[in-house]
Amino acid sequence: MTEQTSISVTRTIDASAKDVFEVLSLPENHVAIDGSGFVQSVDHGDRITETGQKFTMNMTGDHMGGDYQTDNHVTGYDKDHLLAWQTAPAGTQPPGWEWVWELTPQGPDSTEVRLTYDWAKVTDQALLKKVSFPLVKESQLEDSLNNLAAASNS
Repeated sequence: MTEQTSISVTRTIDASAKDVFEVLSLPENHVAIDGSGFVQSVDHGDRITETGQKFTMNMTGDHMGGDYQTDNHVTGYDKDHLLAWQTAPAGTQPPGWEWVWELTPQGPDSTEVRLTYDWAKVTDQALLKKVSFPLVKESQLEDSLNNLAAASNS
């Protein structure tokens, strides 16, 4: 049996890809978008405009013993089509899990959005024993897409 290393969810949002991307590419919007309940606020984060950028989020979760920060390293950027980043505890290099948002226009006012949470690149055995992947459930990813839809239509 193959071990699962990613979860993807898809939803059509009644907004243009440009409008959806505008919401996604501003880190401060992820407080409202996040369906996991981990994201509390943005510590530092300009609008994402290219790969190589980094934004820092204030987080909370029992898996980390309460409040903590993450640095999110932008690994994929294609305006109005793709946004991806790898997350790491603040001040460290990413251990391998990645969030990927793919936008496919379905017309001028409709966009199919695919959100993938991928931990296939995590190779640190100690981390794999400590963290029980997936940390975020499929239903929470679906909540993120629902929240994105609401934010894109406001």
